[in-house]
Amino acid sequence: MSGPATVDRRTRWRPPPIVVVVLCGAAFALLTVAVAGRHGAPFPVDRSALDWSVHHRPPLVKALARAVTASGTGPLPYLGAVVAGVLAGSGTRRRLYGAAGALLFLLAGQAVRYGLMRTIARPRPPVEDWATHASGYAYPSGHTTTSALVAGVLIWGVARASRRGARAGGRAAGWLPTAYALMVLLGCWAVAVGLSRIFLGVHWATDVLGGWLFAGAWLGLGATLVRRRRPGP
Repeated sequence: MSGPATVDRRTRWRPPPIVVVVLCGAAFALLTVAVAGRHGAPFPVDRSALDWSVHHRPPLVKALARAVTASGTGPLPYLGAVVAGVLAGSGTRRRLYGAAGALLFLLAGQAVRYGLMRTIARPRPPVEDWATHASGYAYPSGHTTTSALVAGVLIWGVARASRRGARAGGRAAGWLPTAYALMVLLGCWAVAVGLSRIFLGVHWATDVLGGWLFAGAWLGLGATLVRRRRPGP
């Protein structure tokens, strides 16, 4: 009786990652066209979000936002990609390949994002509204894109490691609740980094939305390539 039930759980249909690529990619393309069509001018929602943040910055919350936003740049995200690849692999060689692949995946996404930023060249909000340092163009948000990409590859690594633990049984199987909690925290961290960019006044709200959509499409593309290389659920 338990055999067929196990097969059903493993073979139930799941939407392929290409669906995420199409949905996020189409939404990102539409938003990009809208931003470019306005020559970078902010939308009403952008101005409303900036006005709210400027008038709601108590010192403690501002310090916390600066700490959160700092975690979305520098060497930490790239170290996170390497950790994700190590977690995803099951042996020394696969862990090395996984670390290199995850790092290259992040670097390639950064290169595409940087090219888009240079092409669209959207100005940031007025400097007098900034509550932290920023440089470069605004769309799509670099901190937002980077943190979302890193969170995605780390979730992939944790998921792969947790599945190996579940198959192994014993104490390793008891790690599953911790793995699920960690995946939720990673998603919350990526969202918090994006929101901190709006709160600190260095990005328009649609810059952050564009970063999330671009990251979603890029992660979906990566998942599609992994699935083609390793067919199965």
